[in-house]
Amino acid sequence: MIVLCRTDLTDAQRDRILAAVRGLGVSPQVREQEGRTVIESPAATDASRCEIERLAGVERVFAGEPGAHFVTWDYRPTPTKVDVGGVVFGGPDTVVVAGPCAVEGLDVLLEIARAVKAAGARVLRGGAYKPRTSPYAFRGLGKDGLEFLAAAREETGLPIVTEVMDTRDVPLVERHADMLQVGSRNMHNFALLAEVGRTRKPVLLKRGMSATIDELLTSAEYVLAGGNEKVVLCERGIRTFEHSSRNTLDLTAVPALRERTHLPVCVDPSHASGRRGFVAPLARAAAACGADAVMIEVHVRPEEARCDAQQAVLPTELAAIVRDIDALDEVLRRTASARAEAVR
Repeated sequence: MIVLCRTDLTDAQRDRILAAVRGLGVSPQVREQEGRTVIESPAATDASRCEIERLAGVERVFAGEPGAHFVTWDYRPTPTKVDVGGVVFGGPDTVVVAGPCAVEGLDVLLEIARAVKAAGARVLRGGAYKPRTSPYAFRGLGKDGLEFLAAAREETGLPIVTEVMDTRDVPLVERHADMLQVGSRNMHNFALLAEVGRTRKPVLLKRGMSATIDELLTSAEYVLAGGNEKVVLCERGIRTFEHSSRNTLDLTAVPALRERTHLPVCVDPSHASGRRGFVAPLARAAAACGADAVMIEVHVRPEEARCDAQQAVLPTELAAIVRDIDALDEVLRRTASARAEAVR
């Protein structure tokens, strides 16, 4: 159970609320969030929640999952829409995010940015900092990469999403990016999650390669608990015993997350498959099962890419994917409209 107190809560009201919660035989935890007192306790009955909600100083009481309150439908009964530089995640259209795995240089980034915009992508992705399994692999251009991304945004108008890997880099990345990405390797980096939670920039949180849905939601809770509710969850494939693809894309995660959270859901078919030929069908499948966005790696010359060359699609292939997703969106809208009309 979580008790959200009013912003004008008095000390006397706070003491009475705490006494009432303790009277249920549970031990409450109290914290301050954005000038608001939040009281958490183990689960309580519907009757006791209603009793506490009637107390002076209480704005709302709701039941939450263990470790996850703000991400649940109980906290917010309407879907969250996340605005990233004017592009809305969680709206009626599937957002296509596209760009290179890593920022390799200004000229090639501008070439890719122009191409993905022409193909219909609405957000530009690109890694200035890259987590790599080997310390000898290309790990990005760092601050120069961020400045190149900003230049690409200036020229194309596309908002940018890029990964932040270190708490010390959050202020720098925040100044340049429209959306901060927390990658799969950092999904359990709780210090980093708390730090991006203190920003007010939208966050793209990727599921860890061996993480459960519960763990993804509690990681998102770290960000929301910091006061930042602009979070998009990203399914990017999980590690299984299967070797026909880089990872196994868990499309079940899309309806599973929709059932449990108000946050928008993105799918990354590029990292899930690791194979160029698999990206288009998986992107279509993601849109068909209700993803709010898809994230696709694109390069104008994949054979020259310094990172994940085998999964980068060409701009012409991206254009075909965007057309297919637009067509699927239209079909799904018509189907939903027909069902609503039938109910009436």
